[in-house]
Amino acid sequence: MRRLLIRPGAIGDFIVSLPALEHLRADYTELWTTAANAPLARFADTAISLYGTGIDHPAPGEKVLERLAAFDSIVTWYGANRPEFHSALRGLPVIFHAALPLSSMGGLHAVDFYQNQVGAPPGAIPRLPVERRDGAFLAIHPFSGSSGKNWPLERFRELAEHSPLPVRWIAGPEEDLPGAVRFDSLWDLAQWLAGAGLYIGNDSGITHLAAAAGVPVVALFGPTDPEVWAPRGVDVRVLRAPNGSMESLAVDQVLPYLRR
Repeated sequence: MRRLLIRPGAIGDFIVSLPALEHLRADYTELWTTAANAPLARFADTAISLYGTGIDHPAPGEKVLERLAAFDSIVTWYGANRPEFHSALRGLPVIFHAALPLSSMGGLHAVDFYQNQVGAPPGAIPRLPVERRDGAFLAIHPFSGSSGKNWPLERFRELAEHSPLPVRWIAGPEEDLPGAVRFDSLWDLAQWLAGAGLYIGNDSGITHLAAAAGVPVVALFGPTDPEVWAPRGVDVRVLRAPNGSMESLAVDQVLPYLRR
């Protein structure tokens, strides 16, 4: 069977859906996703940028439809709420899924939400096939996709002063942090993270990446619900800021997690 999976979304959204995507693996599996996430899809025979296929136009063109028709099964988290997209794909073997967990489902974890969609059992842990190495440093990524989810940078720096391990800071291409480690590929970053003794970060895609690489993780949460969005891993600790405000989280509250 030739199966196409279409999964847009940010880094964290992709990683929490990774077990569900892997559950759908077929004789030949092709994944259309973001260019950043594509290197993480080690289970797929082919993984390419969704936005280079032409499917993201107002309606898929003839060439895209011909390409889609070559698959025996198409499972998509893209276009579920676009009637014109549904209409364009009529007659093709397509299953549409909601891209994000529904608020009506209460505290169901995002991993289990996606598992439910594809008929897989709950409780899965997203894992990346990287080689775990003896932890030689503390990795800190002090950013996220939203400023409201960020613990103040000066508090990360104060916390780092108490680290028994050398501290390595991580930043993305557009994040201002002189001297930080930066990678063009998320796969390369995951391999590098696999050598950390501990990772500390906000509710972010990189925190999910560290957990999926098998690193002990301390995840700092504020306005988002950790029951739904906390990373899952072999050793993950979640600390939620009082009242959901990252400003209210003191260094003394995080320090025991670092020492432990």
